[in-house]
Amino acid sequence: MNSSQIKHFDFIFTGAGLSALMTVYKMILSEKFSDKSILLLDQDSKRNNDRTWCFWEKEENIWNPVISKKWDFALFANKEFHRDLALKPYQYNQIRGLDFYSFVFEAISKHQNITFQNEKVTDINELETHVFVGTEENRYTCNYLFNSIYTKAFAENQNQYPVLKQHFVGWFVKTETEVFNPEKVTFMDFSVEQKGNTRFMYVLPTSKNEALVEYTLFSEDLLPKEEYENEIEIYLKKLGAVEYQIIEKEEGSIPMTCFPFWKKNTKRVLNIGTAGGWTKASTGYTFKNSDKKSTALIEFLQKNDSSLLNMKLFYKKSRFWFYDLLLLDILHRTNELGSQIFSSLFKKGNSVLIFKFLDEETNLSEDLKVILKCPKMAFIKALFRVSF
Repeated sequence: MNSSQIKHFDFIFTGAGLSALMTVYKMILSEKFSDKSILLLDQDSKRNNDRTWCFWEKEENIWNPVISKKWDFALFANKEFHRDLALKPYQYNQIRGLDFYSFVFEAISKHQNITFQNEKVTDINELETHVFVGTEENRYTCNYLFNSIYTKAFAENQNQYPVLKQHFVGWFVKTETEVFNPEKVTFMDFSVEQKGNTRFMYVLPTSKNEALVEYTLFSEDLLPKEEYENEIEIYLKKLGAVEYQIIEKEEGSIPMTCFPFWKKNTKRVLNIGTAGGWTKASTGYTFKNSDKKSTALIEFLQKNDSSLLNMKLFYKKSRFWFYDLLLLDILHRTNELGSQIFSSLFKKGNSVLIFKFLDEETNLSEDLKVILKCPKMAFIKALFRVSF
């Protein structure tokens, strides 16, 4: 193919997942990028309900049209205690993947400067004046590239930063009997057998007999699929659900690591989403972090002349990165401590303050109020290991 057939764009997004679509949608809302040509490339057509995102929020936001359910209360439990958490001023929000994709693609369809191609990216090559992108079908160039295709090897082929996974299997079930409380999400239920890991159930009820029930682990290794499903069956029986239909299934594995993905950023290539370290390392929550980072990215792009952009300058490390690193160091070495750590936070801690802390919005004195609830010796040892 000769160079005259290579299409050029101002911006290319390799991968059209959460972070890319959030960023493009905010480009549209800002009305500052209508003169820029934008290309999204993804091998997935984004027409399936492949995941569920949740986040807590105080006010309505731009994603309100696609929130399918909100909860004002949450349950935290282990074998010793159950605690009901009043979330106000927060609400816990659920967004179905397909609803989000449809919403953003509907907005994209109204803008001729934005193109989506259902193509698999095979090659990215940064040159002095532009970036070259190859797919199985075509060749493209751009001034700047936003990459959200996660390269597992970057994080896993090193020993300095622990790498855990938040891995899960979930069933959307409809039960014969009314066993769920649709007003209360089960945030973490550690009453399940821990088996030397950090394991919990996560339940998003939408009615008295409908819910997404997920068996979740924070650990290094995935399980055989039947082990997740057996645990869901046991848990449903414990709730009193003997007869039920499985409407849909979902599964996932989200990397939990403080690996400095931002060091892979270059002058013209910015890694975003999980590939850029936008996932909250200590919890695996992605939606809220990506929402904040994509807003910061739009501000960064608007503040800098596009001919002078240097993508290396976007990332800023915070103290919360260090807190996450301490927790991951502990869970990497003693994975069974997860239940004890999260239980110590939620047993008597101020739940609103904990959610604020997990959102990285607390000040230093508030940080201490949360951190001092944790098992002190484990964190002191981790502090010494990480520091020295």
